[in-house]
Amino acid sequence: MDLFEQHRQTLMESEAPLAARMRPRTLDDYVGQDAIVGPGRLLRRAIQADQLSSLLFYGPPGTGKTTLAQVIANTTKAHFIAINAVLAGVKDIRGAIATAQELRGQHGQRTILFVDEVHRFNKSQQDALLPWVENGTVILIGATTENPYFEVNKALVSRSRVFQLKPLGPDDLRQIVHQTLTNVERGYGDLNLQIDDDALDHLVNIANGDARALLNALELAVETTPDSRISLAVAEESIQRRAVLYDKEGDAHFDTISAFIKSMRGSDPDATLYWLARMVYAGEDPRFIFRRMVIFAGEDVGLADPNAVVVANSCAQAFDRVGMPEGRYPLAQAALYLATCPKSNSVMGFFDALATVEKEREADVPNPLRDANRDKKEFGHGQGYLYPHAYRDHWVDQQYLPTGLQGNVFYQPSNQGYEDTIRIEVARKREAQLAAVMEADLPEVLTFGPTDRAQEQWLQRTMGNVGEQLRQVCDRIYTTLSPQRHHVLLDLNAGLLTWEALRQVPEGGVYACAPTPEICAALQEQAQTLTDLARPIFLSTPLAALSKTLATEAPDILFEGIVGRNVLKSFTNRQTLLMQLANRLPPKGRIVLAETIPFRTLRLYSLLSTLPTELFRKLQQAEDSLYTHDPERYWDLDAVAGWFEGTGLVADVELMKMPTSLAVTRQLQARWFGEESRYMSHLAQTLADQDLATIRQAYKRELSTSVTWETSIVLVSARPANPPQKKTP
Repeated sequence: MDLFEQHRQTLMESEAPLAARMRPRTLDDYVGQDAIVGPGRLLRRAIQADQLSSLLFYGPPGTGKTTLAQVIANTTKAHFIAINAVLAGVKDIRGAIATAQELRGQHGQRTILFVDEVHRFNKSQQDALLPWVENGTVILIGATTENPYFEVNKALVSRSRVFQLKPLGPDDLRQIVHQTLTNVERGYGDLNLQIDDDALDHLVNIANGDARALLNALELAVETTPDSRISLAVAEESIQRRAVLYDKEGDAHFDTISAFIKSMRGSDPDATLYWLARMVYAGEDPRFIFRRMVIFAGEDVGLADPNAVVVANSCAQAFDRVGMPEGRYPLAQAALYLATCPKSNSVMGFFDALATVEKEREADVPNPLRDANRDKKEFGHGQGYLYPHAYRDHWVDQQYLPTGLQGNVFYQPSNQGYEDTIRIEVARKREAQLAAVMEADLPEVLTFGPTDRAQEQWLQRTMGNVGEQLRQVCDRIYTTLSPQRHHVLLDLNAGLLTWEALRQVPEGGVYACAPTPEICAALQEQAQTLTDLARPIFLSTPLAALSKTLATEAPDILFEGIVGRNVLKSFTNRQTLLMQLANRLPPKGRIVLAETIPFRTLRLYSLLSTLPTELFRKLQQAEDSLYTHDPERYWDLDAVAGWFEGTGLVADVELMKMPTSLAVTRQLQARWFGEESRYMSHLAQTLADQDLATIRQAYKRELSTSVTWETSIVLVSARPANPPQKKTP
């Protein structure tokens, strides 16, 4: 680079728009999208480790797609090539591939190809790129405002991990403004600018989650006012209209009409009018809206209000007659009518009937229902038909379905509106009709992103090696926790819950606490078949040292979910541990623990029926004392709430009774009743040797096969008592 070229680039950077100058250069500068690049998230770890695979960034303008790509360019050791799909063609792709091949062959260096607006590539351009992504010549990073599952080559999508970027939140936008006003080199830090709170609120609101729109408005406000203070009036002049993220062919179009329909289905007239206004304001074709409302009247209202389709169709005709802008009145009228009328989707029974028709194509029309005008004499078609109008109430019970389908029910009336008035009558006639049929030979009548089949098979194998009860407990824990795909989870006792966590948070991260180095090594060996980024992060530490280990291994990580099984029941310093865990939760984080209650376990003596009464009483007293002599270990349900006092957590508890069939093997009998068993040793403290021998023989005699064992488990769900309010810069 000569002196003149260097001067030209410096000049361009200094005169670039504010949004370009303030573009973050590192992950630490990047604002927003914590769900995918926050501490502990999969993508952040991949960027920091420089272990990227092909990626697709999908989201509306101004959410940081291109910026994130540039952050990767500044971080990776790979060669970075950026092209824009609007300006580039097959020639540019071939040039990038040639460069990538040369660098790989001569220097062993990887190449990352960033394609902005990748959805703009036509089919031939995407096809030209595909083989080089498949063989690893380039790592593709694509950015698109359109849903890649609709607009990008399916083969490219299947070989990429899709990350959806959401519009930035108000706090994120305020942080960006703060950075701009304090950055001396690239922002306005040298101007000592002041911005009024109401002016900032206005700019943030108008930006509508778009950082670029926000910075453009801020730049206009700063450049057009001689004062060092930006007031509300200045802010209002700098941006006159909210940016509408609406493309009649894109996601906003489909997402907004979806929100509109779901609001009508939910009988919310306020939300219905809001989404309708959003579409009208954006210039949506009212005829398209009317078509969807006519469909809605049949699908979601149906016979709950038979007039719904009439009203929707009449309003559509009225709109065609009067046009805009007055046509907004019948548009709003139809929407309000559909939102406020009763709902029923019983018409969906048609599709059940359609599925049956596809399966039973050759079911014959019953003879009484056949056309008698042509073949009555020769074949007897129509013979036996009962004319309903000739009977009382214009109805008679007879066979209408094919013989093999008698008893099938397709229509299920709801209890809403008009349909509620016919529901009982339909049921009564259906019962009478079925009773009249002499022959009743009734026929016999589950995503997002690429799936790693090998990983899934491996996880399934781990699940298959545990008992049914453990699977049930695992399911209950994660049902209660309800983690999102991008969450970071901590498993307090690495094992079963860890493997399930990998399924639950594929775009997040999983940390797992292994109490000993031996257990940690065994788990790491199990996880060897997974890729580096897909593996959990194992922490080799006992629970007592967990806080110290986390401070070293994951100092900045907050866990949206912390799970564990039988963590607290035998832990001595429970409150200290719970307070440490509370400090690792975000405001909406949750701890879910499943703790077996030893005190409520099934007593072995309850399985005996042949002992003498007095000896049984002695056995009962001796065994019960095993669960009462140590309150720290043998606690009951009412003790759980006390564990959380003073920890900053609020806990909800639920008792679960879990029966299971337990096979009584020789090994289990030896464990229970052998010479060195803890159980028999405890009994020996109060019972004579002869009594012990009698008890042991009774157990071996009566517990020879299997027993139904009931386990009591308390499910604890804890959350921060007073979530702190998020501070703004």
